[in-house]
Amino acid sequence: MKRAIPVLVLSVAGLIPVWRYEPSTGTTSTTEAASTPSVSSSASSSGSTTVSGTTVTTEKGDVQVQVTFDGGRITAVKMLKQPNHPQTTAAVPKLIAETLTAQSADIDTVSGATLTSNGYKESLQAAIDAQAAAASASPSASAATSQTVAGTTVNTEKGDVQVQVTFDGDRITAVKMLKQPNHPQTTAAVPKLIAETLTAQSADIETVSGATITSDGYKESLQAAIDAKGA
Repeated sequence: MKRAIPVLVLSVAGLIPVWRYEPSTGTTSTTEAASTPSVSSSASSSGSTTVSGTTVTTEKGDVQVQVTFDGGRITAVKMLKQPNHPQTTAAVPKLIAETLTAQSADIDTVSGATLTSNGYKESLQAAIDAQAAAASASPSASAATSQTVAGTTVNTEKGDVQVQVTFDGDRITAVKMLKQPNHPQTTAAVPKLIAETLTAQSADIETVSGATITSDGYKESLQAAIDAKGA
């Protein structure tokens, strides 16, 4: 009986560290930053850049656009956020079409969708500004791929025609008239010829009705610029 007492005492003493042990919870907390309206951009392997404009809050709902640029040219616009309203649904295709034509946010407000139009233009301008800022931050890369070539001067019955073409790599990003006849039909035809060139990316474009002579001179000078660039 006397021997059992020390054994019991030792057993109790051995359990004390176990009673005092407090397991660690090992928890790790993570904090995720709240998302705020911002402009973000990501470059694709093809050389195009997609930029999201700021989210603009309107009385009808949030408006946000996503713009795809190829060089400095707007090639696509996608709505990321828009009010769920019939007038907005009808207005968006018009706004996008005008943007692709104007290549800027300086476009007309769609009648009946003033709030959406204003929000669209604000978000669009933010995307354009972000793209311009990114381009100016790396001017050497832009200068390395951009090239401006003047086509030959073509003499026509209406007057001289000469175009200047800007390339970004192999892509035509801009066309400027250096010489053109001073004629109303020419003035009306030139924007159409330039728009078709940017779409076709070649001189294989339609002749503008009522401005055949100017169209032919334009295409000849344009082809000369394209050939000079490839030489």
